Amino acid sequence: MPSGTPAHESRLVVSPGKIELGRGAVETVGEYADTYGDTALLVASAEIYDIHGERIEQLLTDAGVEVVVYDEVRPDPTVENIEAAHERYVEGGCDLIVTLGGGSSIDTGKGVGILAANDGDIRDFGVDKAGYEGVPNPTPPIIAVNTTTGTGSEATRSVVVSDESTSTKFLIVSKNVVPTVAIEDPELTVSLPQSHTAFTGIDALTHAIEAYVSVKSYSVSDDFATNAIRRMADALPKAWANGENIEARTETLIGQLQAGQAFTNSSVALVHGMARPLGAQLHIPHGLANGLLLPYVMEFSLIAAPEDYADIARTMGVDDDEMSDRAAAEAAVEGVHDLCSDIDLADYLDEYGTVPPREEYLDVVGKMAQDAIDSGSPDNNPRKPTQTEIEELFVRLYDDALAPDSPRRS
Repeated sequence: MPSGTPAHESRLVVSPGKIELGRGAVETVGEYADTYGDTALLVASAEIYDIHGERIEQLLTDAGVEVVVYDEVRPDPTVENIEAAHERYVEGGCDLIVTLGGGSSIDTGKGVGILAANDGDIRDFGVDKAGYEGVPNPTPPIIAVNTTTGTGSEATRSVVVSDESTSTKFLIVSKNVVPTVAIEDPELTVSLPQSHTAFTGIDALTHAIEAYVSVKSYSVSDDFATNAIRRMADALPKAWANGENIEARTETLIGQLQAGQAFTNSSVALVHGMARPLGAQLHIPHGLANGLLLPYVMEFSLIAAPEDYADIARTMGVDDDEMSDRAAAEAAVEGVHDLCSDIDLADYLDEYGTVPPREEYLDVVGKMAQDAIDSGSPDNNPRKPTQTEIEELFVRLYDDALAPDSPRRS
């Protein structure tokens, strides 16, 4: 059992108010919407709306709920995304929010809810300005119809927003943004491309591992995290190899939900602190950034909590009964490297991301390291990094995984 918050300390356990899970779960969206309001803002990207939007809109209207559509969500939603969607919410006289998609749509919907129920600009609620639990009033009801298997945002009190004016991302954390209903239908994830199956799946694994080793971990989050690690390690390669494998899709869907429940009740740590500025600077999808960083941060951190990382190795099934905790912890690192290799993670940099020449990258390493520290996430890491150590990790990442001729890409 990992070291974390003592069991006797009071902790708030958050989760969606209701979770509808399984094949056909999406059919309940109208019933839930009708329970909570009269006019729904339907939030989605254009791509996801083209695939599922008409069906969701029909289910809502059949239940007597009016629908206002905002289908301009971008990957890694921006301040402008949230402001435009909120304007649509107000103009349409909406009283609830239905998100369709993964973390980007859900986070946009949460942002709309924050602005609908609170005074101020969305930037005012970032943890660097308002602190944790810095959203005073609960959002209107949010029904999250999930179509991906990674972010777990439908289960969390977190919102990640890109600020394009500063090329940074900021984090909002509050129990007042947790969705009212999470709808988890594996049939909606079959349309997920292989690339995004990889990104979202490795994102979920990162959530679970960081939650387990976090200094804020405790028994409830540990149970969520362990189950998520086991599911994602087994089912993610299967779902990536055959997107129509509904059993694997179901397992990854449950795994990412449990990973979301794990980290929102524990915390993320150094990987996420580094992934946000890396993604913002290099335009790398969040899950891809997490997956690229994960094994290096694990290797850096395991000296501080070898028994925790050994537990992860055993959960993934990559240990040996004769191994010491330190050896098993190192096997966990190799197990994650192998999993990333199995799903061709680094190869996606050719299509997703803009990797600059090494000298240009080195010019922003200091800023990325400072942004990581400012996020607060590294404080939750079992090994406390200095800024210099974070910079060294960024440089190692470039030489080993980002550069076109690096080992992981070649």
